[in-house]
Amino acid sequence: MSLSEHYHTVRKHTETICSYLHTEDYIPQPVDFVSPPKWHLAHSTWFFETFLLTPYLPEYKVYNDDFGFLFNSYYNNVGKRVFRATRGNITRPSVDEVYAYRQYVDMHMDLLLQLKGGDATVHELIDLGLQHEQQHQELLVTDIKYILGGNPIFPVYSEDVNWENDQNTTEGFVTVPEGIYEIGHNGTGFSFDNEHGRHRVFLNEFTIANALVTNADYLEFINAGGYTNFNYWLDEGWSWITENKTEAPLYWYNIEGEWHNYTLSGLQKVDRDAILTHVSFYEAAAYAEWKQMRLPTEFEWETAAAQLDWGKRWEWTHSAYLPYPNFAKPEGALGEYNGKFMINKMVLRGASCATPKGHSRATYRNFFHAAERWQFTGIRLVKL
Repeated sequence: MSLSEHYHTVRKHTETICSYLHTEDYIPQPVDFVSPPKWHLAHSTWFFETFLLTPYLPEYKVYNDDFGFLFNSYYNNVGKRVFRATRGNITRPSVDEVYAYRQYVDMHMDLLLQLKGGDATVHELIDLGLQHEQQHQELLVTDIKYILGGNPIFPVYSEDVNWENDQNTTEGFVTVPEGIYEIGHNGTGFSFDNEHGRHRVFLNEFTIANALVTNADYLEFINAGGYTNFNYWLDEGWSWITENKTEAPLYWYNIEGEWHNYTLSGLQKVDRDAILTHVSFYEAAAYAEWKQMRLPTEFEWETAAAQLDWGKRWEWTHSAYLPYPNFAKPEGALGEYNGKFMINKMVLRGASCATPKGHSRATYRNFFHAAERWQFTGIRLVKL
C-alpha cells in the first residue's frame, strides 16, 4: 500500500466510525476526559494542517484561523487552546463544516504527497499523524460509548459491534524463567518516543495467566463483598470507591437482582463467559489482592507477550508511567506528545477490541490515571 493509500484508508476509517452517529451525538461532552466526536474529527485534521501543510506546503492557506485555538489539544508550543473540559461548548463550527475542513486538508495533503512524498521528514511526520489519528479512533469509539451510555434509553451504536462479549481462547499459565531481558522498541517500523531507550532488566521467575479475568470471575469478587472490604484496596482506591459509591465496573447495572451492562449493541445481560472490561487500576489491583495474586509489571508483560493471547483488552500493569533510560523528548511541539505526561499515571499493555488494525505491538506503552476506566481495560494476573 502506498503512503497516499494508507493516508486515505486511515482518514476514511475515522469517518466510518462516526457514520453510525446522529448529528446530535457529535456534540456532547458529559465529563472532562471525554471529547465530543466532532472535536476528534477536527483535531486529527488540525494535526496534519499544523505540522505538515503549514510548514511544508508552499503558499498553503489555513482553512480557518480560529481552528488552531479550537482544536489544539495540549501543544503549548503551538499556541493557546480551548480548555479541555469545555470542548462540548464548541457548537460552532457545525458538523458539516468540520467534514468540509477534513476534505480541504485531505485535498492539500494529496498535493503535499505529490510534491514531497519522497522527503524523509515529511514521510515521518505523515506516519506520526496517521498513528496519532489511529489513537484518536480508539478514543473516539470509547468516547462515543460513554456519550451514548449516559443516555437513559441506552441507544444502540451498532448491532454489529459486540466487542463486550469477546471471550478468551486460551487458558492456563505461562512460566517465564529468571533472567536478564531486553525491553523497548528495536528494529524497523513505527514506534513512539516513549518506547525508546531499549534497555535490559533483571526479572525473577514469574508465572502469568494466559487468559484475562472474565465477568464470571469478577462477579465472584463482587458477591464476596469485594467492594465493601477495605483490606483488598489500595488506600487511594478505597477513597475512590467510597467517594464515588462505586460497586461494579463501569456500565454495569443491577436491574431487579440481575447484572446488565451497556454495550455498543445496547443494554444486555452480563455475559458471564466474556472477558471483563471497563475496570480501573484500583479495581484491578483489588481483584488481584482478593485472588491472592498480583498484576504484572510492564517489563514482565512485554517479556511474556510472545507467549500470551493478547489484544482484546488493555491490560493494567503495576508499573508507573516513567521514561526509559536515555529517553529524550524531541524538540518543539512534538516533544509534548508523551514525555510531559510521565507522572501520576499507570502503564497498560497490549491493545483492545477498539484498537485499529495494525496499530498494536508488544512494546506499545499506553497510560492512564488509576481511576480511569472508560477504555476497554481488563485484568491479567501473576501468581505470587
